Amino acid sequence: MTSEELDIDFKDAVERINNLPGPFPADFLLRLYAYYKKATNDYNRPNSGKPIINAFKTNALFQVQNITQDEAKRIYIDLVNNYSLYRK
Repeated sequence: MTSEELDIDFKDAVERINNLPGPFPADFLLRLYAYYKKATNDYNRPNSGKPIINAFKTNALFQVQNITQDEAKRIYIDLVNNYSLYRK
């Protein structure tokens, strides 16, 4: 898969998950959050009004710190595809 194809698939996955009705499991949202941030090189600090949520988000970001941007995109795509496939 080329970099351009990966970008297209990633943007499609983001759009698909944003159009699904919630609620989503908290662990799933944290994984999506971390891989999205890594895939888009968005290193802004979590800015929730609740410190505990910021702590969970920060922990999720630490867990993906050693993967590449392309790996993050692939994993994000897989998460969305699997969630869409098995969601009932």
